[in-house]
Formats: sequence, structure tokens, C-alpha cells
Amino acid sequence: MIEIKEGAIFLSDTHTNSSRPQFLKFLIKLEKKEIVTSQLFLLGDMFDFLASEVSYTKEFYKREIELLNKLSKTVEIFYIEGNHDFNLEKIFPHIKVFPLSKQPVFAKYNSQRLMLLHGDKYEGKIYHIAHFFLRNSFILSFLNFIDGFIDFKFSKEYIKKADKKKICKKIEKFSQIIKQKTILDNVKVGKIDFILEGHHHQGEGFLFDEIEYFNLSSYACEERYYIAKEDKITYSIGKMDCEIMTKK
Repeated sequence: MIEIKEGAIFLSDTHTNSSRPQFLKFLIKLEKKEIVTSQLFLLGDMFDFLASEVSYTKEFYKREIELLNKLSKTVEIFYIEGNHDFNLEKIFPHIKVFPLSKQPVFAKYNSQRLMLLHGDKYEGKIYHIAHFFLRNSFILSFLNFIDGFIDFKFSKEYIKKADKKKICKKIEKFSQIIKQKTILDNVKVGKIDFILEGHHHQGEGFLFDEIEYFNLSSYACEERYYIAKEDKITYSIGKMDCEIMTKK
């Protein structure tokens, strides 16, 4: 079980792309120590598309990759893979990477027991079948081989299309949707106090059967990150005290 330290930062769903450079700016602030932390938790979809087998994506995000690898030598970084960024262990050798198969990730903050995940763990069967093939290293390597012969046209078009996607929107009846997800069927009251996930970009929290649930907002939408902090609480997400830092 991971021990979360006071001052740990949680960030999710930056969906980095040409029109969304917020994550790069955040990493630069960490490098310059304008933002200071000893632990960084990335809850997935930090990039619009990144996989170790896909050459163009590694080149497209070269600056962000270099910064993360540099920071990982002094900051303990935990990367919970999303549905847009996966097979990352070879890209980030000094970062603790958690693929979908190893989620949820269990952690402890003071006396609170947390469950961390990107948010797509308990989607339907069709979703998981599709993403099984999408994450398959052999298939990705084969497609990358073909893509290379046409100047990575497929990768470029996908990232260009993803850049136009509107990711900042509220989901109606979000609490009901979460309550129906099997995530709550896989948690026993008394075993877990807090569920923290990304994926949905909502920045909302609820109480379900004495278990606190919080969905992180997309950093690309609000430039908001979360800090584990005991005193002088600016904002509380359930039983875990956090301070929200927003763009001024």
C-alpha cells in the first residue's frame, strides 16, 4: 500500500495536445521549483495519445517525456495509466506505472485508506474488448510499422482530431451514473474510506454507503490540481483534506 505524504499533488486528464499545453507548463513549474512536492500522482490521460510502441507520439510529446523523466529522479511519481496513455513503462523507467490490469491502486493518507484509479476500470465488456486490442503491444507495433511507411499519417490525423475534441463539459446525473458503476460493488465498507478517480473530468464528490467518492476535474479545463494537506484546508474532498490550487 502506497503511503501518501503530506503535500502530495494529484493531477488528472490534461489531454496534452497542440491547443492544450497546460501540462507542459505545470511540469516546467515543477522543474523551476515554482511548485514543490515530493510526490506526484498522475491519474491518467495526461496525453491525448501516448504508447511506447507508437513512434510518432513519443516524438510529438518529447519535451513532456524528457521533463517527466528528469523530475522522476527527485520526485516520487506514480502514473496510473488512462485510456489515452498506456504501455508506458519503457518510456518512464523511473516512474511507478500502473496499467489498467493493476488498477485500482491502494494507498493510505494518515488514517484514511484510498483507492486510486483512472476511471475506466469498470466500463462495459465491449469497451474492455476494444481496449484489449488497442493496448496490445504486438498490434500497436505492427500498426506503427505500417504508419512509418506513410510518414505517420494515421498517428498525426488521430492526434489532430483529438485536439479538436471538447473535453470540458458537465455530465448530467453524474452521481447516478457513478452509483450504477460496479466500482462500488467492488469496495467493502470498512476496507476503503475514499475513492479517487479521473476520466470523467467533473470535479465532483459524493458519499456512497459511508465511502467518499471524488472525481478529479480535468487540468486542461480548470488548471486545478489537488494537494494532500492537513491544516489550513481550503477545500475538502470527503475525508481526505486537500487544497485546490487554481490558475490566478
